[in-house]
Amino acid sequence: MPSMSNLQTLRRATEFLDYETDTVQKFVAEAVGDATTEAEKAVRLYYAVRDGINYEVYATKLSREALRASSIARSGLGFCVHKSILYAAAVRAVGIPSRLVYADVRNHLASERLKSMVGGEVFHHGLVSVHLGGHWLRVTPVFNGLLCRLYGMAPLEFDGTSDSVHHPYDERGGTQMEFLKDYGAYDDVPFDLLLERMRAKHPRMFADRDSVAGSGSLADEAPARTTSV
Repeated sequence: MPSMSNLQTLRRATEFLDYETDTVQKFVAEAVGDATTEAEKAVRLYYAVRDGINYEVYATKLSREALRASSIARSGLGFCVHKSILYAAAVRAVGIPSRLVYADVRNHLASERLKSMVGGEVFHHGLVSVHLGGHWLRVTPVFNGLLCRLYGMAPLEFDGTSDSVHHPYDERGGTQMEFLKDYGAYDDVPFDLLLERMRAKHPRMFADRDSVAGSGSLADEAPARTTSV
């Protein structure tokens, strides 16, 4: 059981979880609205990040500045690393302890072009651990509903009481995202370590030191689907 002092530390703003900025405060206020309980706030913030921040990989930035929650809220886009940072900051803004979690996963929501760029279906993945109701829950506010539908997947939901981790592969609840290696949880973005891992695992992903290669949109690369009547 985490101590109260440790939980208090995990509510604080940091270099990357800079929720005291006007940009993040505005994002949080608009998302939370009239929610009163911690669980309600965590759920509303989940959907604000999942569906309000566009999931995009190509040409995104990975500099220290670009990985601050305020920059992510301002740009309105990013992939799992970015969206998890914003969510971790947003829940801290309403008093909910959070940590950032990193893992290697086999990810089925990817175009052929993206898989070629990252070197296959295994991605270095970011998600969030939040402390709600006396328990740590793992939460993945990453793949927005529209993108999931384009790729034939059911969106990953969160109810504030259980983990939101194992993303179904298709609308029938088939193959789930497979977690291959868990690197643990961090109080703030382990910037140098994160970039070192990503460059080692996905060298073709980088256009330069801190920018992802490519242009265009992952949504535009979704496979054509036929609907049976």
